[in-house]
Amino acid sequence: MDGKIVLITGSTDGIGKSTAFRFARSGATVVLHGRSKEKLDGVSEEIKKVTGNNDIHAYRADFSSLEDVRHLAEGLRQDLYRLDVLINNAGVFMQRRVLTIDGLEMTFQVNYLSHFLLTLSVLDLVKKGRSARIVNVSSMAHASSIDFENLQGERAYDPYEAYSISKLCNIFFTYELAARTLDHGISVNCVHPGVIGTKLLAAGWGGGMGSPVERGADNVFFVAQSPDLDGITGKYFVDRRPTRSSAVSYDVEKRKRIWDISERVAGLETKP
Repeated sequence: MDGKIVLITGSTDGIGKSTAFRFARSGATVVLHGRSKEKLDGVSEEIKKVTGNNDIHAYRADFSSLEDVRHLAEGLRQDLYRLDVLINNAGVFMQRRVLTIDGLEMTFQVNYLSHFLLTLSVLDLVKKGRSARIVNVSSMAHASSIDFENLQGERAYDPYEAYSISKLCNIFFTYELAARTLDHGISVNCVHPGVIGTKLLAAGWGGGMGSPVERGADNVFFVAQSPDLDGITGKYFVDRRPTRSSAVSYDVEKRKRIWDISERVAGLETKP
């Protein structure tokens, strides 16, 4: 990975932070993202000290604000000449329905829509990447059905359903973006990192469970850089193997409908 430029969202904690360490040790230029400047500064210095890699850069953005995401994308476009790997990892689990500053349900926006907006806003950088890859972190807990009339818990909110819908949307996005970028040589895949003992897992399912974050990072790192996956796109990985996601995730009409809704809500018109 020496010389590759890698952006990892949500990289000040958990799987994202551990993945950043993996890439830093491999010699990559690592672009960190987080909500807190203090945490970003601390993690950046920690990675430099532990790995000896000083090519670590940090960008602050709150994914509960689409304007923050737009500013992040603008900064990346100004500072980077290409992006070889984009890992969309940041996520939350909300026990109650909370609206963002944009008036959207928090889980839907942070876990999915902000990544949709960021990815399409920096896609030109990815197109310039070397054997470029986009990895969306999903979950085996992704939904097996979708109700477009209750997409953001407008009628009834259940925290587990909100989370599972956001992770299904990550898969819809993966499959549709893979189809739209076939001619650009970009690999777009999604991954279930495992049941990992993160703060998100504790928020949703309680503490004292889950595998170490390093295991989740290993699974994400594999999909993001393994030479065995050169040219592989539009797949869902579990334990480093392409696996069938839920039946609904292969519904082309539904995934295109999600894309259209996402474009409208995020204020985008895209032709990737």
